[in-house]
Amino acid sequence: MSIFKNAAIAAALLLSASMVHAQLPNWQNMDLQKDSVFGISVEKAYNELLKDKKSKPVVVAIIDSGIDTAHEDLKSYLWVNLKEKRGNGKDDDKNHYTDDINGWDFIGSAKGNVSYDNLELTRLVRAGQARFANPSADTNGLYQYKQLRAKYDQEMEEAQKTLYGISRFKGMLDTMVAKMNKENPTAADFQTFDASNPVEEQIKQVVGQQLLRYPDYKSFKASELDRAYDHFKEQADYQLNLAYDPRAIVGDNYANVDEHYYGNGDVTGPDADHGTHVAGIIGAGRNNNLGINGVADNVMLMSVRAVPNGDERDKDVANALRYAVDNGAKVINMSFGKPYSPNKKAVDDAVKYAMSKDVLLVHAAGNDGENTDSVANYPNRKYLDGGVADAWIEVGASGPDDDETLPASFSNYGKNAVDVFAPGVAIYSSIPGSKYDYHDGTSMAAPVVTGLAALIRSYYPKLTALQVKDVILKSVVKIEHPVAIGGENGEAKQVKMTDLCKTGGVVNAYKALELAATYK
Repeated sequence: MSIFKNAAIAAALLLSASMVHAQLPNWQNMDLQKDSVFGISVEKAYNELLKDKKSKPVVVAIIDSGIDTAHEDLKSYLWVNLKEKRGNGKDDDKNHYTDDINGWDFIGSAKGNVSYDNLELTRLVRAGQARFANPSADTNGLYQYKQLRAKYDQEMEEAQKTLYGISRFKGMLDTMVAKMNKENPTAADFQTFDASNPVEEQIKQVVGQQLLRYPDYKSFKASELDRAYDHFKEQADYQLNLAYDPRAIVGDNYANVDEHYYGNGDVTGPDADHGTHVAGIIGAGRNNNLGINGVADNVMLMSVRAVPNGDERDKDVANALRYAVDNGAKVINMSFGKPYSPNKKAVDDAVKYAMSKDVLLVHAAGNDGENTDSVANYPNRKYLDGGVADAWIEVGASGPDDDETLPASFSNYGKNAVDVFAPGVAIYSSIPGSKYDYHDGTSMAAPVVTGLAALIRSYYPKLTALQVKDVILKSVVKIEHPVAIGGENGEAKQVKMTDLCKTGGVVNAYKALELAATYK
């Protein structure tokens, strides 16, 4: 059997699907008519609508993996708790969070910080395994546990097989490179390589094509193969490992979902790549000759660390929301999600609290290419009691081209569950160490909308969260042509954009600000 029928190779070579698009910094801020890429017309809005207009600063909370607070393009735009004295080890403002200068970390303590954590599925299976180990245990819920266990076993088997497949692929590739006797072979080197067997011929063709998108072999190997290998190794070693539970690092009473005061003030954490990238999209310095231009030009970025490498925990998300609201956030970005939510009521209560304080929540729809009208994705706007969080925007990811590929192939969608789409393919933004890189995902699309919401609240501060949402949804650029989504066996099918989200369109800053100006 061809090794390329194994999911390992697909995962290794398609994990960075966005690379098929031209990499263009700041394309999300560009204008379709002027620049021929489907950005949201941010620069046009600044040049034509906001020139000489005054604005007020808006606090934007980023619930994520952490933000590099020393980043050259972000450090001047961080939220600072002026009531707290840096590094004195005292809770100066008496809010129960000592030294919360730029935010708070709910997945750390004096012992350190959680970096890796399990998937929620793993935690549920571990709890069920302990509960039903006793033959005399109450069997209520046993059927559900068996279903979860079957799902878990399937995911672990796939992760292990894929990890093995990638390792085998890398080994074969290394052998081929050794035969070439070149440390950093080019696409031309692969094209002229004399394959000695069908497997080498397959590798030659696939890698040769991949290299056309990279400056050199080393870049391809690091970006595609090494990253894919690390991804599935993390799954096997941490996310799906029943024996691994890092919660002792936090030191809270995890069973008590009403516990609020735990964590530490380290809002960067051990791996702030994701959160730093999100922060740059929202509010990196504009026109400062550094890196990128954020969408919003007058924001204070609050880092609330609650998302590990693995699934976030409901208790931490609920507390992160409450902390952000209590400390003045008017827009909260949530670029995370999972298929199970065992303590959803705690999250619902925190979302209701945010709604009561006129806060707009922006959430990434997810990257599984699924219809979230029918597939669970948490957190979401629907409460367990039947109510709905009105000031909530659910965001899918779009690409730069105004054709059938506009909705990103990885993006979740939903005629009712998803509100809008926004740029989320090959987005260039800040990463730790005052560096920059391209990432893609609905995790990048959500902060584009968060930045837009903050921009509107900054220049039109009298608008409520619901009015800002209304402005954003009513001002989308509607897509009239057919678009493609993945079907069974990877086959694409053509649909209307209105089948993928409520508005049938992509957000647009220029149109939104025009509309905002008409609100009284």
